[in-house]
Amino acid sequence: MSFADLKKQSSLGSLTQKLVKEVEKQSNTGGGGDDRLWKPEMDKTGNGYAVIRFLPAPNGEDLPWVKMYSHAFQGPGGWYIENSLTTNGGKDPVSEYNRELWNSGNEADKDTVRKQKRKLSYYANIYVMQDKANPQNEGRVFLYKFGKKIFDKVMEAMQPEFEDESPINPFDFWQGANFKLKLKKVAGYWNYDSSEFDKVTPLLDDDDALEAVWKKQYSLQEIVAADQFKTYDELQKRLKYVLGQKPAARRFDEETENEDSDRGSFTPEFQTRKAEETVVAATASSSEDEDDALSYFQKLAEE
Repeated sequence: MSFADLKKQSSLGSLTQKLVKEVEKQSNTGGGGDDRLWKPEMDKTGNGYAVIRFLPAPNGEDLPWVKMYSHAFQGPGGWYIENSLTTNGGKDPVSEYNRELWNSGNEADKDTVRKQKRKLSYYANIYVMQDKANPQNEGRVFLYKFGKKIFDKVMEAMQPEFEDESPINPFDFWQGANFKLKLKKVAGYWNYDSSEFDKVTPLLDDDDALEAVWKKQYSLQEIVAADQFKTYDELQKRLKYVLGQKPAARRFDEETENEDSDRGSFTPEFQTRKAEETVVAATASSSEDEDDALSYFQKLAEE
């Protein structure tokens, strides 16, 4: 674009319109996050619909998904929003603190633990078949973050409950099935109960095209690699600050406070100014987003 064109657009106000549209687009899609991640968009009624296809394990990796544990809660010193080192079997300061509280025998402490318990999420590669809200996403490969409710539906497809149902591998290019994602609000929570797998069909009819899709997939192991997490000491320091046990550290700018460290910041909604809005939903989540709470608390008691 020439300088003359720039001036012409300025007089027409088209640049302003373009910027406004871009801001609206970013607001709707979680702007500022990782553009590898896809998420369904709600319509004006608060419902969402899309058709996606889970993809096989990336080249050189064994599983088509990875698990991520995280914590999201508010204390006197602010929000604690971090991925948990227990994801890879390590010790995590929040888990240790929760264990102390749970074993105190105090019911108030147990209520605190319930609010601070781990949240379980999964990541997988998907191919977007239909996304009317954002049609530019169709035919593209993305990472998809989802909770236990959807993972249970994946497992039910692979291990059906009834004998008249045939097991399928949802991650298979040729013998898999499209997943119709149906999202609605029930009693204030996001609900995926109506989501379902379609009949078994190849993703695409051309093996060359399938290979091209496979080569576009993102590494899942990179998401949970050790360098993607903050260290134990860093997490402990943050925890103490959130719990009000340390003087408030000076912050330069709320919008750039996380720029000094990329570790533990893969999940986009866990690192922006919109964190508090996100955490409200995360901490008040239904069973779709919860860790296996009973086994988690039982483990705390045993330890």
